[in-house]
Amino acid sequence: MLNSFDKAYHSLCEEILACGNNRDDRTKTGTRSKFGHQLRFDLSKGFPLLTTKKVSFKLVATELLWFIKGDTNIRYLLQYNNNIWNEWAFENYVQSTDYHGPDMTNFGHRAQEDAEFKAEYQKQMKLFKERILEDDAFAERYGNLGNVYGKQWRDWVDQHGNHYDQLKQVIEQIKAHPESRRHIVSAWNPAEIDTMALPPCHTMFQFYVHDGKLSCQLYQRSADVFLGVPFNIASYSLLTYLIAKECGLEVGEFIHTFGDAHIYSNHFDAVNTQLSREGYEPPQLRINSDASIFDIDYEDLEIVDYQSHPAIKAPIAV
Repeated sequence: MLNSFDKAYHSLCEEILACGNNRDDRTKTGTRSKFGHQLRFDLSKGFPLLTTKKVSFKLVATELLWFIKGDTNIRYLLQYNNNIWNEWAFENYVQSTDYHGPDMTNFGHRAQEDAEFKAEYQKQMKLFKERILEDDAFAERYGNLGNVYGKQWRDWVDQHGNHYDQLKQVIEQIKAHPESRRHIVSAWNPAEIDTMALPPCHTMFQFYVHDGKLSCQLYQRSADVFLGVPFNIASYSLLTYLIAKECGLEVGEFIHTFGDAHIYSNHFDAVNTQLSREGYEPPQLRINSDASIFDIDYEDLEIVDYQSHPAIKAPIAV
């Protein structure tokens, strides 16, 4: 048996594998994809952390709090041993004139195919992370990912140089005008796409208030269904909980709308392993603080009664 959260996610995976289009992609890995899909999660039934493979709530929560703070430097993430953005910062470093180590060209693919290279890559990545944590100047130069999500959420700049704190404004709007249809935050700033290590995949989200409940709909233009989407589901559900608490509301639904939802060709076996598993009851989220969403810490968040199958590893496409 599957809970409603796992069931929705499994249905997307099954549909892509059975009916998706085989396509080339930017990373040269190859994908099977579907264009246009929607999942709905009733947050009154629990917290949608998938149970057919372990999903790290710590990684989900620290990344989201990093966005909320408006931070764009991986140092904060590394302080929580969160490594999910390392490859993009590392790529910038090894392509620079300051890097004097072994050739790391196309390190993502080479590490999958060459065990000797993989060991060297892991050594260089370890040294890179240590310098980010210990060297302020190095972290400032090579830990920064450009104007990615947190920058757009908290400091959107228009063509006239005006600055907008979209997240703070949308919270104020929800409190003052809950029935508005303008509760929107966008990470897709065309003028700054070229300044980002990775253009935003989850591009915009909208809130909706009804009967004292807050719902959130995310539009995701590009979705790595095996590695990314379980995190995205949990992340935006957590965001909905945090903003609902900030605004004195209960949680409603999280609606996840996709553009290109894809499974990488080197993830097929991992997906089939996950699809073969039965699930467990979903966990619950506790927010153990009355602090503002802008001041809350990871240590204030708690996942209760999370039972899951083991994690399934798969290579990230950079």
